Amino acid sequence: MTASLETDIARVAHQEKTLTFAHFDADVAWALGLRLRDMAAAGKLGVVIDVSLFSMPLFYAALEGTSPDNANWVRRKRNCVARFFRSSYATGLSLARDGRSLQDKFGLSDADFAAHGGSFPITVTGAGCIGAVTVSGLPQRQDHAMVVEALALHLGHDLTSLRLDV
Repeated sequence: MTASLETDIARVAHQEKTLTFAHFDADVAWALGLRLRDMAAAGKLGVVIDVSLFSMPLFYAALEGTSPDNANWVRRKRNCVARFFRSSYATGLSLARDGRSLQDKFGLSDADFAAHGGSFPITVTGAGCIGAVTVSGLPQRQDHAMVVEALALHLGHDLTSLRLDV
């Protein structure tokens, strides 16, 4: 295992532990989704943004430059969070460390699951993981970083200790 892979796995675990909500509802989802949309628009980034509970979608936006493929990536990444209750990037990093795939380790189809960066668990203190916030359209590390930045800003955390080295 490379030092950077080990460092990333530890840093993403820290992100997941830190970026939790005291409460989460449709208004919080909308504010978070708008923050992500504003970030994407300011950077002229062609991304799809999805904020969903596992029971229903609460926010969805597809910016200029996206395609139906991005919506499918969102679904597959979100399914990964729903299955493992951790970020899709954390799952992908762990699989890379072990030299495994979702298919050979868990029997999960690539058609329905993607262990690629960009989907992050919505975790509520006392309730656990209830949904996911997902971005698709950039390279996976950047998708993940965008979500982490928005969550840190929304939750009032210093991004310095949460940022992955780029």
